[in-house]
Amino acid sequence: MSDDNKNLNDDLDDMIGDAKESAKRAGEKISQKASEFADDAKEFGKEAKEKASEFANDAKESAGTFASGAKEVMDNKKVLTGIMAILFGALGVHKFILGYNTEGGIMLGLFVVGVILSCIGVGVLLVWALGLIGLIEGIIYLTKSDAEFYNTYQVGKKPWF
Repeated sequence: MSDDNKNLNDDLDDMIGDAKESAKRAGEKISQKASEFADDAKEFGKEAKEKASEFANDAKESAGTFASGAKEVMDNKKVLTGIMAILFGALGVHKFILGYNTEGGIMLGLFVVGVILSCIGVGVLLVWALGLIGLIEGIIYLTKSDAEFYNTYQVGKKPWF
C-alpha cells in the first residue's frame, strides 16, 4: 500500500507539474496576445488621430469656403437690392428682395393707388414720392459696407431707411 501511495503521489506530482507547465504556456500565450492587442490598439489610435486630424482640416477648409461663399451672397444681395431700389423703388421690389413682404406690399399698393389717382393729379405726387423713397433707399444700401448692410437689413431687419 505504501507503494501505491508513492505511485499515486508521483502521479499527482506529475499532474501538478503538467498543469503548472500548461498554465505557464497559457500565460505566455495570453501575454503575447495582449501585447499584440496593445500594439494593434496603438496603431489604431494613431490611424484614428490621423483621420480625426484630416477631418478637422477638411471641416476648417469647408467652413472657410462656406464663409467666403456667404460673403459673396451678401455682396450680391446688397448690390441687387440697391440697384432694384433705384430702378423700381416705387414698386417696392427691393423690399421683397430683402424679405420685407409687408413693407413691399404697402409700397406696391400705394403705387397702384397713385397710378389710379393720377387722373386727378394727386396720384402723380404719390408715385413720385414712392420713387424718391426708392432712390434714397437704393443709395443708402449701396453706400453701406457689406457687413453693415448685412447686419442692418438682413439680420437686424430694419425695414425703412
